[in-house]
Amino acid sequence: MDLTQLPHYQQRINDFLSQQLSNIPVNDQRLHQAMEYGLLLGGKRVRPFLVYAVGEMLSAPLSQLDHGAGSVEAIHAYSLIHDDLPAMDNDDLRRGQPTCHIQFDHATAILAGDALQTFAFELLADAPLPATDKIKLIQLLARSSGYQGMCGGQALDIAATDNQVDLAHLQQIHHYKTGALIHAAVEIGAIIGQANDLELKLLRQFSAAIGLAFQVQDDILDVIGDTKTLGKPQGSDIELNKSTYPALLGLKQAQSKAQQLIDDALHALDALPYNSQQLKDFSRYIITRNR
Repeated sequence: MDLTQLPHYQQRINDFLSQQLSNIPVNDQRLHQAMEYGLLLGGKRVRPFLVYAVGEMLSAPLSQLDHGAGSVEAIHAYSLIHDDLPAMDNDDLRRGQPTCHIQFDHATAILAGDALQTFAFELLADAPLPATDKIKLIQLLARSSGYQGMCGGQALDIAATDNQVDLAHLQQIHHYKTGALIHAAVEIGAIIGQANDLELKLLRQFSAAIGLAFQVQDDILDVIGDTKTLGKPQGSDIELNKSTYPALLGLKQAQSKAQQLIDDALHALDALPYNSQQLKDFSRYIITRNR
């Protein structure tokens, strides 16, 4: 497996986000620090990677992809800050460090998440792209992160806690909660890369499969991982009595489910008339990672 571009993309998006944050005139130092803490303190940068990898596959220049990659990571960072709050998952550890509300305080963490959410759309509005493309991207990210996407999925996940759900309902939860933002990352790269209708269809099939596979693997790691490697408490899903794939299917069947989803993703990529090796390698990485 060769993900040679992953560290390059990680460094690029970290530099870009750091620069963009430093460009913001500071009115409240503590809130600005909390935004930096939530956005720049580690992370795999999976969503920016997908924006860059899909866009470059379609010959889009990196300079046109930066704002899209940064926007989806800002949304992801805000969601993690809010997910960790006592009213949600009540976690004290994220990426091996104190969560934002522990490092600062609850009110500052809420505001940092709110500010990063709006920061994401500011990035898209400022992107060096035609106005029609910027409108498409803003609409896509708003839908994928709001009621019809990530937030709706989080509400479904909360409602399913302490309740038995079937496989179809669990997949619906994670299609929105995790999959929607991964889909957005792939489609952002596709829109900037001027993908045609058939290419968009295949990339949507790819993103649907890897988005669900990513969540299945997260559920598996909550069972078989360790806190130090994960950077967050191992077993937290079990402790909170959350609905997960291993809980519903058993560990081996959950692992088989993840593998089938990756096979579906690879099948979609095979139909694209481009060199998609990097996306194929990333697909396989999803279910071999340990954090």
